[in-house]
Amino acid sequence: MPARRKSSPMSFAVKSVELAFAAPQVVAHRVTRMALAGTQPSERDRREFERMVAEKNDACFESWRAMGVAAFRANQTLATSALASFWSTALSVRPSHSARRLHGVALEVLGEGLAPVHRKSVSNAKRLGRTKLR
Repeated sequence: MPARRKSSPMSFAVKSVELAFAAPQVVAHRVTRMALAGTQPSERDRREFERMVAEKNDACFESWRAMGVAAFRANQTLATSALASFWSTALSVRPSHSARRLHGVALEVLGEGLAPVHRKSVSNAKRLGRTKLR
């Protein structure tokens, strides 16, 4: 089984910034394309509009699935950690350590949810940046 790559808070921040730049570019391109297409969109425009809807659905479901799996794994890890602290004789778990752990877990779940949306948005920004509107 391949090792899972842990996402760092920095990669989450970087992906968030990249998404903040890519999403408006994609929206601007597609809204302009819709406005130029008018009531009679070309076959190329119709394919792009259908792709737009399908990609949003796919990214949304993939994001929710990834967040659900990450949350399930995080809950297992946190529950195991809590049970281990109850069984240990020396309770060395400090509240600050638990808070850091919860913060890291939350970032991991958010990062898993952001990944599919980020991937689609950045690839669309690159692809649509190379195409002409007409």
